[in-house]
Parts: sequence; structure tokens; C-alpha cells
Amino acid sequence: MAGDASSENKNDKSGTAVLKRARGSKGSKRSIKFIAAPVLLAFASQLVGCGANTQDVAVAEPEIKQLTEGQVTGVASPYDESITVYRGLPYAAPPVDDLRWRAPVAPVAWAGVRSADTFADSCYQPRHSSSFVWRREDFPVSEDCLYLNVWTSGTADQKPVMVWFHGGSHVSGQGHSLIFDGTTLAQRDVVVVTINYRLGPLGFLAHPWLSAEASTETQAGASGNYGLMDKIAALQWVNRNIGALGGDPNNVTIFGQSAGSQSVCSLMTAPAAQGLFHKAIGQSAACVNPLTKVDANGFERGRALVDAMGVSSIESLRAAEPDALLEAMGASDWESGSRITIDGNVLPKWPDEAFAAGEQSKIPLMLGFLANEGHELFPINNGLTEPEFRGFLAYVAGDRADELVAQYDAENMSPGELQHAISTDLFMAHGKRLWASYHAEAGQDTFLYFMDHVPPSFHIYMPDQPFLELEGGPRSGGAYHSGDLAYVFGTLDKVGYDWNEADRKVSDQIVDHWTQFAKTGNPNRSGSSDWPAFNTEDLHTRVINETPETVGGVRNTIMSIFDDAK
Repeated sequence: MAGDASSENKNDKSGTAVLKRARGSKGSKRSIKFIAAPVLLAFASQLVGCGANTQDVAVAEPEIKQLTEGQVTGVASPYDESITVYRGLPYAAPPVDDLRWRAPVAPVAWAGVRSADTFADSCYQPRHSSSFVWRREDFPVSEDCLYLNVWTSGTADQKPVMVWFHGGSHVSGQGHSLIFDGTTLAQRDVVVVTINYRLGPLGFLAHPWLSAEASTETQAGASGNYGLMDKIAALQWVNRNIGALGGDPNNVTIFGQSAGSQSVCSLMTAPAAQGLFHKAIGQSAACVNPLTKVDANGFERGRALVDAMGVSSIESLRAAEPDALLEAMGASDWESGSRITIDGNVLPKWPDEAFAAGEQSKIPLMLGFLANEGHELFPINNGLTEPEFRGFLAYVAGDRADELVAQYDAENMSPGELQHAISTDLFMAHGKRLWASYHAEAGQDTFLYFMDHVPPSFHIYMPDQPFLELEGGPRSGGAYHSGDLAYVFGTLDKVGYDWNEADRKVSDQIVDHWTQFAKTGNPNRSGSSDWPAFNTEDLHTRVINETPETVGGVRNTIMSIFDDAK
């Protein structure tokens, strides 16, 4: 599964050179500490240093907000003083010691006023890795990582809420990467929430030992999917607390990209998540592709990982060092299958079966993909032989194999390259079309998009080292997987390089569609119908670029071949 098992499973390094200069010190052990006061306070300090009369300088005290866990103050966004950021708010207790591999439990209340001025550590994951735009270096990680961040303005109460699930193959990533800064979205009168959730074997390990232990608990004998449980716990936090921070708990949109989009898709079928969100946006991955149903509960891969650990009891497993688990993850090839499993509790059945039966959340849905999702994302099997390729074609295209090959530049592609291109379309393009079709056929408002605007390639998680040298120039990667992220969050001025006015126009268009959808369930502004809802006859698809238009589907012949073969 691409969003679940792609080469994006690298790691984030938050912060930019500009922010480093603004932060000054590292702050708490959890993470680098951002500016703890508005720009006005810094300016006042400069005046004091110059001998100004301090009696003439008024510095507003941070407003105290009451959450169910205690009182809290936020800090001004370094990009707009009218936006308040609450960093590192706990939405669950630290999943450490006896709470490792258990469903999240409520966070402990605190006394006094908590200053939410510091992002939490990323959840435990590999560090130091390099792959195209997803390169990441060292950064603080911890098992104590179940925290979220909120961006909100003071314009009004009861604003729509947008809750972001980051990608990273469910093995890496973090909600506080600078590319996900929520300031621009919050300027459109929505409340933005980003979260960290457990990753890799700490977030998704399934094993008979864990299931036996859970049989006496609320997990109903299920193991795995802890990262999905974390997302549900974060949504429960939003439900009980976001009203105090200006949001409307009855108007919540979940949105995510890659593995985050797979989570969105899966949560639409999770019984415990129903009613916690009211709209959904899925970017560049689905959960409805027909997949092998082998090892549905993840026990086979879980046993292999535990065997690689060399432990003989659940006590020894729970006491293992996190890095030892990461080493065993690689040694056992645990990542070869989906991290999300069918555990019988969080997910009682395969999501594609739930969607096909019309059992998913009955909510507005917006989803889409990019033109060149597979670029540097999936490995190319350069050793694939022609007979092996023909066997693959028979599986994905049946008796329309030759017709499928004719849709690609086959004369200039090796068997491995052709397989790579077809597999990408099968997972990304067809997965999205299938997801949209299921939801539209259930009578729900569904909006499908296709982005072919080409962004510059850069280290998207390393804003202080963005330069990425490509032989054909920064835009030679096409509309690559993750190329939409800076546009969605409006962070073109914070990350990357080589942006131009066309990029800014596209970003403004996307921010407008995303926030309009969060407000109303429709990406069009009031009075506009430029982007009609998707249906299985007209296949309305919004093409996102500098001159957007709505077309009757994209790659239709390829999609029809996949439909016939499924």
C-alpha cells in the first residue's frame, strides 16, 4: 500500500533558519522551543534595551483558556499575531511502560496554567534517511508523543475545525513539521489541529500475545492499529475541548495525505470513530483497493518481528528498547504488508467491503491525487523479465492487457518501468476513483480532484536545507507524491524554494477549496458551481492547476480496464 508502505517512510526535522534565530534556546527536552511571546513583546524588549520608558509599553497577557484537563495559554503565530497557536497539548497519557501497546487513555489533568509554547517530540521512528523530497535527518523522538497542536483566530467562536493526519507510511512523520504550519488556513476562519500518533511497530504491531492480553480489556481481544486508536482519541479530545479554543465540535473535518489519507478512509468505516467528524478529505491514497487478504490480522508479520527480537515473553517485549524494535522491523521485513490490519475491533472488516456495502460514514467527502504520484515513491523492478511482466498484466488487465499497455509510452519503457507506471495508476488513480464511486453510489456528496500543476522539488521536511539537485531542474519530478502539501497549508513562504506567482495562485485556489469544504461540505464558494459533485456517469473531476477546469474524468480508459479486471 503506497501511503502505507512507500519510500516516504523517512523522518521529519522541524524548524527553519529563520525560526532558529527567533527561538533562541531549545526549551524543554520535548522539542526545540518556538517564540514564546508575540512580536510586540520582542519589540518592547528592544525598546527597554534602548532606554525607552517601559511605562509607555503595554504588553497583553496571554488569554487563559479552560480545557477539561486544565487551564492553558497559547502563543502568537510567528507569521500572524492574530493567530494563536497551542503547541504540545496532551490528548492522551504517555503510552509508555505498561501502556505500551494498549489503547490510549485520557491524559492526566494538571494544576495551574499550562503554557502551550513548545511542540512535543515526534513519535519514535527511524532517523537519518534520504529519499528524494522525503529526506529527513536527526530530530527528537520519544514514546511520550501523544500531543496535538491548535491554530485559531479570535474572529469568532464555533469556527469549523480541520484535523490533520500526516503521512509517512505509518512508520514516520510528525504533525508539527513547518510545512504543516496552520497559520494560513486559520486566517480563513477555521481552527486547525495537527497531531502526532504512534508509528511503526509501536503503533501497529499485532501479535497473539498482545491480543490475549487485550481480551480482558476494552480492546476486545484485538491488537494492532494503536495509531488509529490514537487518532480516535485525538478526535475525542477535539470533541470535548475545541469549543474552548474557538472551534465547533459539531463541524469537524478530518484530512490527511498518503498514510494520513488511508487513515481518513479507514476511520470512515471504524465504529468507534463515527460521529466524531462530519466531513473528510483524502489526499493521495485510499483504503479500498482490492488487496491480498493474507495475514489480515497482522499476526504473521508480528510473529516474525518478535522472533527477530529474540524475546520469549510479553514482559520482555514490552521492556525492549524502541531502537531494538526498529531494528527488528527492518530485519523481519515487517513493513512489507499494511500497517493497518483488520483487528476485529477498530476495523471489524476490510474497508473496501464496508464501502461496497454502504456502511461507511455518511458525510461529504473530497478526495484526489496528483499526476505523477509514483515518481521516486515506489521502487522500479529493473530485473523484471518480459514473461514476468505479462503475468502481471494478466492479473491487472485480463484480456485487455494490450489495450492497457497502449495507454503508456511502452516503446520507451522497460518492463519494470511499465509495471511501475501501471501499479501507480492502479493504487493511486484507480483507488481514488473507486473510493469516490463507492461514496457517490451511497448517495453522499463527493468531490474528486486531479492536480497536474508541477511544483518544485525540495526537501519538504527540512526547511533549513531545502535544496534538492535534480538533473532536469527543480520541476523535473512532475506533480510528485507530497507535492501538494505546501499548497494545501499555504506554506510556500516558509518551506522550499523556486516558487513563482503560478504556485501562489494554485495555493490560494487550494486553500480556498479546502476551507470552503470544511465550512460547508462543498468546495465551491457560495453561488459557484465550477466544481460539480462526482457521480459514476459524468465522472466530474476538478483539474487543479493555474487554469483549473472540471472534466469528465481522467485516465478513463485505464480506469475502465482496471474496473473490468477487479
